[in-house]
Amino acid sequence: MDTSVETPAGGTETEVLAKAQRRRFTVEYKRRILKEADRCTRPGEIGALLRREGLYASALTAWRAARERGAIAGLASKPRGPRARRVDPRDRKLAAQEREIVQWKARAQRAEALVEIQKKFSEMVGVPLLANGGKR
Repeated sequence: MDTSVETPAGGTETEVLAKAQRRRFTVEYKRRILKEADRCTRPGEIGALLRREGLYASALTAWRAARERGAIAGLASKPRGPRARRVDPRDRKLAAQEREIVQWKARAQRAEALVEIQKKFSEMVGVPLLANGGKR
């Protein structure tokens, strides 16, 4: 990726990108670079390869180590960020029960408010409320 721009004076001026982005390399690209690096026998050839591709020697070292470990998947780019946690079924059940409790509490509060309204209405109208759940 060449970010240099020709200037009228014949020199090159480096273009500054607005926001740097992390480069991601495909598995095929990594394998191709490793094969090319393995074919390099004379001094300076690996350095030329790295300069041509715009890579650091540490990337080549990491790719070689992954290849030696047999971690073919290790050559692929790893997903970034925290790993997804597996949710325990018991936690799911507890959360559902907590939601149900909240719903029942809200329903009980509405029922109590309705009873209070009925009491006030009966006082206003002058009708006495029956004790013991409405039995006479």
